[in-house]
Amino acid sequence: MALKTSSDRRAIDARASTQKAARDGLNEQVYLAVRKLTLELHPEWGHKLVVAADSDLDRGLGFDSLARAELLLRLNREFGIALADQLIVDANTVGDICDAVAAAAPRAAATPAPRARPAPLPEATAPREAGTLVEALAVHVSEHAERLHVELVETGQSGEQVTYGALDRAAQALAQGLVDRGIEPGDRVAIMLPTGRAFFETFIGVLLAGAVPVPIYPPFRRAQIAEHLRRQAVVLRNAEAALLVTDDVTRRFGALLSGLVTSLRGIMTAAELTAKGATITAAFPATPSDTALIQYTSGSTGDPKGVVLSHANLLANIRAMGAVMQAESSDVFVSWLPLYHDMGLIGAWLGSLYYAVPAMIMSPLSFIADPSRWLWAIHHHRATLSAAPNFA
Repeated sequence: MALKTSSDRRAIDARASTQKAARDGLNEQVYLAVRKLTLELHPEWGHKLVVAADSDLDRGLGFDSLARAELLLRLNREFGIALADQLIVDANTVGDICDAVAAAAPRAAATPAPRARPAPLPEATAPREAGTLVEALAVHVSEHAERLHVELVETGQSGEQVTYGALDRAAQALAQGLVDRGIEPGDRVAIMLPTGRAFFETFIGVLLAGAVPVPIYPPFRRAQIAEHLRRQAVVLRNAEAALLVTDDVTRRFGALLSGLVTSLRGIMTAAELTAKGATITAAFPATPSDTALIQYTSGSTGDPKGVVLSHANLLANIRAMGAVMQAESSDVFVSWLPLYHDMGLIGAWLGSLYYAVPAMIMSPLSFIADPSRWLWAIHHHRATLSAAPNFA
């Protein structure tokens, strides 16, 4: 067996010392960036602010999601790197940020590569005779099942595509899964899912089963899932939710709701509901006056309050917005708005579904991490429609 000589050991020690010095220097740069941003947000802390590896971003520095996003943007520019968007959610301390900076890959070119202009889709007619959302979807499936409905825009320029037919097939399977688990017409099914294919399929699946979807916002940070579920118990109790559909990570904390929401009969993922692969034989025959959605207020000024919306309500709203914007199937909609929010759910997604407008849907986190992605998505997809609150 070869033995290291004293010169080998000195070389190893020298490299370790150099690496430590480099890492210490990197950490100091991060500390300075954190300190500068913190003092911009809280100038009154100047005489007492100390930034170290164990400084808590929330409790110690008062960083909300927008402050975290701004910090990542600054560090990306300073170090020429591309920090993952998920860091906005997952980082707890300044040390977590330092580790991410040390491990980050170099940033790609600032301007995305040119993208070919998307080929226009054939003209499609809005289902003006439809009395419910389910009927509106059925018309599109009948007339152009393979027409692009949603494209999930990733950090790059494009992502997974969902056609009207694919949405309908997946929703039918989910509807059967709900029926198999005892969900009956009129039952409320809470949907706590991030932006993604599962949300669209679950929402429509709940309607096909005759139940009422209740979208509620998913936990923003993994470290706060337990606290988030306890807060959302107020909404779940008020809605008398029979089932909560969520993702794998949140489902593991579901036991926390035991005893807090007596109406709740289960917590499942969309994948579990569709595992058998069977599809519902016939959609529930909903009428325009039936409830299509319960939309809850944010609760920022009091307990969240539910607003009951019928199919007639939603379609009247969608048709009114479409008339003002002169929406046509030749349009393209880009949105990063949360799907539990009425502007993102009704204006962006359901409005696009009704008018056969391809909807390019981004994650809200993608926008928060770098707002310019919204504009690049509009550019690349040649979007004619978009929406956002004033702060955007």
